[in-house]
Amino acid sequence: MAPLKEHIATKTQQRSASDLWGPAPYAVIVVDRTGTVRDLNPAAASLLGGVAPGVALSDAAPSWLARAHEETTNPTGRPGGDAHAAFRGRIGARSFEAHPAPYGDGEVVWWLADDTDRRLAEEELAAERERTAFLAEASNVLLASLNTDRCMHVTAQLASRYLAEAAIVIVPAAGRKLPMTYAVEGGAAVRRTVIADTALVPGLSEALQGFPPVPSRWIDPAFLPDWLIPEGFGGTVGSAAVTPLPGHGVPAGVLVLLRGTDSTEFNENEEIFARLFAARAGAALSAARLYAEQSDITRTLMRDLLPPRLDRVNGVEFAGGYQPAAARDRVGGDFYDVHPGSTPEDASLAVLGDVCGKGLDAAVLTGKIRNTLQALTPMAGDHEAMLRLLNGALLNSHHTRFATLVLASVRREENRVRLRLTSAGHPAPLVIRNDGRVEEIDTRGTLVGALPHIEARTVETELLPGETCLLYTDGVTEARGGPLGDELFGEERLMRAMRECAGMPGTAVVERVQMLASQWLHDGRHDDMALVAITAPQTTHLSAVNGHTRGRYTQ
Repeated sequence: MAPLKEHIATKTQQRSASDLWGPAPYAVIVVDRTGTVRDLNPAAASLLGGVAPGVALSDAAPSWLARAHEETTNPTGRPGGDAHAAFRGRIGARSFEAHPAPYGDGEVVWWLADDTDRRLAEEELAAERERTAFLAEASNVLLASLNTDRCMHVTAQLASRYLAEAAIVIVPAAGRKLPMTYAVEGGAAVRRTVIADTALVPGLSEALQGFPPVPSRWIDPAFLPDWLIPEGFGGTVGSAAVTPLPGHGVPAGVLVLLRGTDSTEFNENEEIFARLFAARAGAALSAARLYAEQSDITRTLMRDLLPPRLDRVNGVEFAGGYQPAAARDRVGGDFYDVHPGSTPEDASLAVLGDVCGKGLDAAVLTGKIRNTLQALTPMAGDHEAMLRLLNGALLNSHHTRFATLVLASVRREENRVRLRLTSAGHPAPLVIRNDGRVEEIDTRGTLVGALPHIEARTVETELLPGETCLLYTDGVTEARGGPLGDELFGEERLMRAMRECAGMPGTAVVERVQMLASQWLHDGRHDDMALVAITAPQTTHLSAVNGHTRGRYTQ
C-alpha cells in the first residue's frame, strides 16, 4: 500500500504548472534551485514573453524578480527566508507583487499579482494626504497674520515650494503700478512694484478684476513679459498658469505659477489643487486688506477722538492727562478740549466731560459733544445757554447715553487768571492755593442728554501766580484698589495729593494725581480717567550769571 501512495505523490509532483495553476488568474513561474525556469502557466507566458522552461530567470525575467529569487533561496540553492515575503516591481507599464512558495525539491513557485490599481490608489491616497496637510498648513500660516505684505510673502513661498518652481502674487492697484511678490523654489519672497499693462498677459486683467469669477488660465510661455519672470528662475519657462485669488466680495489678486521645461506640465488634479490653495490665500489676503482699510479708518477717526495735547494758551498754562479704561480701547467716554479766544484778551474755553459708559460707543458720542461745543464757542460767555443747546442736541439724537461736564472760561488779567466755572452734573473743580489749601468750587447743575430741562450754577474765582484749578472725572475718585483691592481712591485722597502739589506747575499736578491713582489701582479695573489743570503762570526772576547783578523779570 505504501509504495502505491509514494507513486501517486511522485506523479502529482510531476504534473506541469499548466495542469495545476493553468486556470489561475495570476501568472505562475516555477524556478529550480539553480535559478532555471522549470515551468510556467499561460498567464505567465503571456506576461513574460521571453520566459520559457529551461531559460535562466535572470536572463529573461525583470531584474527585480531575479534578485527576489536570489534573496529567497539560501546559499545551498534551497528555498529559505520568509515564505510570506512579497516583492514589488514593474513589468512594462504595470506594477506587480511577487509572492514565493516552496515547491518540490528546492523549487520555488512565484505568483505574480497585478497590483497596479491598488498601488495607484495608495499613491493617490498618499498624495491626497500630503495635499490635505499642505492646505491645513497653508491655512494656519496665512490666517496667522492680518498684514497684507506678510500674506503675499507666505502665499508666494508656499506656492513655489509645493505647486510650481516659481510663484508670483499680484494684487489689484490703481493705475498701471502693480504691487507684486515673487518666490523661487520656496526661497525668500521678494516684494517689488512694476509699471505694466496687464492686458498683455492673457487672463491677468480678468483675474485681477475678480468679477465674474474666472477659472485658472493656462497660457503660452511665449506671451509672458520679462517683468513676470522672477529673478533666480533658471532655464526657460515650460508652462505657466494664471490663477485668481478670490476674496470676500472683492478681488484679492492673482497667483501666477511657473514651471521650467524640465518639469511636467500642470495636470487636471494639480489645477484643482492650485485653486483650493488660491481660495485660502485669497481669503487671507482679502481679510488682511479689509483689516488694513479698517485700521486706516480707525486711525483717522482716532485723531479726532483722542484728547489734544495742551500747552500755554493766551498766557495761561493748560495741562491734560487721559487714561482709558482699557489700553486696547485708546478712546472712551472721558474727554477734554481747550478752545482759545479769538484774541489774547478774550477768554479761552476749557471743557472736561464724561459720557456714560466706556469704549467705542461712548467715544462716538464724545466726538459729537466735542464738535457741538466747538460750534457753540461764540456763546462761551453764557455757559447755561451753551448747556441748554447741547442738551437739546443730545435729546434729538439716536443716542440714549447722557454726559456730565464742566465748563471753564479762562482769561488772563495782568498777573492773575480769572475763571468762570459751570458744572453740569460733574464733580466740582478743585483749586490749589499757594498756602497749600485746596478749595472746592461750589458749582453744580444737572447732567446733559437725559432731561428736557437743565439747571446750572456758574461760579467765578481767581488764580494767583502759581495757583492751579484742577478739573477731573469721577474715574479718578472712583478708582477701586488699595490693600484689599476694593476701596475707592476717594475725594479725600485726591485733595491730600493736591495739597502736596502746592506751587507745582500744572503738568506736575496732573502727573502726580495720575501716578497716585495708578498705584492705588495696581492691576485692577477702572473707569476712564481725565484731568485738566489750569495754572496761573509764576512771575519768574532771572538773575545774572554771577548771581549778584540785577536781573530781569518776565511773565
